Amino acid sequence: MRTLSPLTWIGNAFAVLFGKHGAVADQARQAGCSRQAAYDHAAQVQQAVADAQLPGPCREHLLQEVAALRQEVERLRAAAATLVPFGPDQQRRWAVTLHAAGVSLRLLETLFAGLLGAAAPDHATVGRWTAAAGRQAGAVLAVLDAAGQPLVRDLALDELYFRRRPVLMGVEPASLALLLCRRAADCAGPTWAAQLQPFTALEYAISDGGGGLRAGLQAVQHQRAVEAAAATEAAAATEAAATTEAAAAKPLELARDVFHISLDAEPELRRQWRAVERAWERAEAADAKRARVRRQGTPAQAAQARAYAAWSRAARALARYEAQEAAWRRAQAALRVFRPEGRLNDPAWAQAEVAAACAALPGEAWAPVRRALRDARTLTPLRRLHRLLEEAVPQAGLRQALVRLVAWELQARQAGPAAAGPWALRLGLQRRVCALQAADWQEAAAQVRALVYGVVRASSCVECVNSVLRMHQGRHRQMPQGLLDLKRLWWNCHRFTSGRRRKACPYELLGLRLPTYDFWELLQLDPDTLRTKLQQQLSTAGLAA
Repeated sequence: MRTLSPLTWIGNAFAVLFGKHGAVADQARQAGCSRQAAYDHAAQVQQAVADAQLPGPCREHLLQEVAALRQEVERLRAAAATLVPFGPDQQRRWAVTLHAAGVSLRLLETLFAGLLGAAAPDHATVGRWTAAAGRQAGAVLAVLDAAGQPLVRDLALDELYFRRRPVLMGVEPASLALLLCRRAADCAGPTWAAQLQPFTALEYAISDGGGGLRAGLQAVQHQRAVEAAAATEAAAATEAAATTEAAAAKPLELARDVFHISLDAEPELRRQWRAVERAWERAEAADAKRARVRRQGTPAQAAQARAYAAWSRAARALARYEAQEAAWRRAQAALRVFRPEGRLNDPAWAQAEVAAACAALPGEAWAPVRRALRDARTLTPLRRLHRLLEEAVPQAGLRQALVRLVAWELQARQAGPAAAGPWALRLGLQRRVCALQAADWQEAAAQVRALVYGVVRASSCVECVNSVLRMHQGRHRQMPQGLLDLKRLWWNCHRFTSGRRRKACPYELLGLRLPTYDFWELLQLDPDTLRTKLQQQLSTAGLAA
């Protein structure tokens, strides 16, 4: 189709608007268009001139604005492609995850209102989401506990109270996996014994001085001894079976927590120091009174005698405090893995030091500390460490050399970079000594390091988890079992961000192989499906072994 030039349009408009009779026909014939086209061109030219006279932006400015708007549309489309959708499913996921991490329902309601406005879920809706997730977490944990609790060899135990209702806590120290978090009617021995039954591979349990917890552990210990004796007697006809049963039936060792012993000792030392300060203040006041009497010119024998007696009492109080503090520090040193001079602590030496320290801690106020120090369970970590070291490295000479090497490595790390030179020379010489003892000394050294670093003397790992739950307790009025299960599943799936456990979650560190370690994905799994997957993984691992 032919396209006419703008000048032709103007010519057609001139012929229509200003031409004489016959001018339109002549112009149409000359331009090669119809007369109607000429009339249309005239109308359009007239309209364009009229539009140009109207106020407003020019065409160039409008074109620039259109181009800018198109760029903005493209930018918004690219940004929208990277945005996370926040529909009802996403709202539920974030509500459950944040609630498990400790955010209260009221704060969740406020956050959703700020993000979504009128479309935000209300308090009741968020509560229903978290309650349903708590029930699902309990069903999932039942499957995970059945697979994870038999893997536990060491366990730290304690009680936590919510509104005077005990919650029985159990944490695996190496992984910080929370494997027991159960509300109970009481914390008596039978209750604890029932909760500890699933931990069939448990070899070492550490706890505080609670009577109910101790009774429960002793009941489990006695039950295992009876079962081991019965199994050995029943399998006596077959030597191989008897050997297998004897290897499977390992005794349960009980240890006393040294962290709670310090909790009893430190307040008494502070009380003794406050007594020293009060005696010192009274002595200074008596001294000031003696000086004032002397300035007045009156006989000061009585004031001087009172000042002397006050200073004598202050000196005795200070000496008493220093003696008791030294005794307590001596007891603390006796409970450590290494002696002050750097040698591996010996249970016999530690027991003698504890006895001497208890003799220097008189009075009823120190009675709880003395009872705890004299408890046979207090030195269980040392006895267990020596036994495990002997099993790992039977050669006495090599074992002593490796222990000395590990002790010096710890001291070098504590000394810092300033003493790196002398410690490097000493460590190099000790490694040479170990190499002369055995060719495979490095593998044995790794075992010794793992045993020394893995000594658990305190149930403070339970206190770490308890502190998290107490923080959550401050945000929630109620802590039902569903919420505890939700928090326990979240804790065991969350990844540590620092320390030697960083970039791993407790379930991974425990050695529990799961289809996924994501908290939300585990919540979405059907418990039966999860149980089937775990059984398949166990079967595959057994065939590979």
